[in-house]
Amino acid sequence: MPQSHGHLNPAAPEAPREVVFDRFELGSGLAELVRHVWVVRWDIPPGEVRPQRVLSYPAFNAVLEPGHARLFGPDPRLDVHELRGASWAVGVLFRPAAASVLTQTPPRELLGRGEALPGAPLGAVSEAMASDAARQRLVELLGRWLSPLARGLDQRAIAVNAVCELAETDASITRVDELAARVGLSARTLERLVRAHVGVSPKWLIDCRRLQQAAARLRGDAGDLSELAAELGYADYAHFSRAHKKVLGETPEQTRRVS
Repeated sequence: MPQSHGHLNPAAPEAPREVVFDRFELGSGLAELVRHVWVVRWDIPPGEVRPQRVLSYPAFNAVLEPGHARLFGPDPRLDVHELRGASWAVGVLFRPAAASVLTQTPPRELLGRGEALPGAPLGAVSEAMASDAARQRLVELLGRWLSPLARGLDQRAIAVNAVCELAETDASITRVDELAARVGLSARTLERLVRAHVGVSPKWLIDCRRLQQAAARLRGDAGDLSELAAELGYADYAHFSRAHKKVLGETPEQTRRVS
């Protein structure tokens, strides 16, 4: 199952069946458009709440829930979504440059917010979620919906996907000029390209990777936090703590306590 580094509290050990996740890919034909599909079902005791803490990837999500479908842009701040009662949601985590074929709204206008997604197959998804073969049916119907959109991606969009993947996977890149050099662009050209397609800065691509890595370490035994800061490429713990608090609204020590 594909892993998510952005979900900061993926399971509650004391009640593992209250919130159940599934993730799967849609196949190589959609690889430049879709990262993976995520499905969550929850059944929370009456009067209780299960907060879900998410530090989103620099990418868009389509979220289909009973009664509505919406497209959400990247959120450069920690998002906390509270689950209550019993329900489900199906999400499509897109590749960074997918916005160009999903919406006419400029990506920067969707940072941290969403808009209606009228073309999504909400009715068919709702039927699939009520069936005993939900995953198989979702793969089929989401593939039919998204395949024509994937054909609309141009070479600039595919190049942005490659830039974002490099920033996410190469931990040696800690500055924008290093990322620009690796892809053969000037820092200014890289800035324009990424902002036009994703709505965020190239610096955020790097910061997001480092903060997601930090969150994963803080869920376990992160050890000495100054050493963690150095491993993530920060000049010192103070720089790490400021960057962490700016996005998550709490210090690394506080994140470790709530994880």
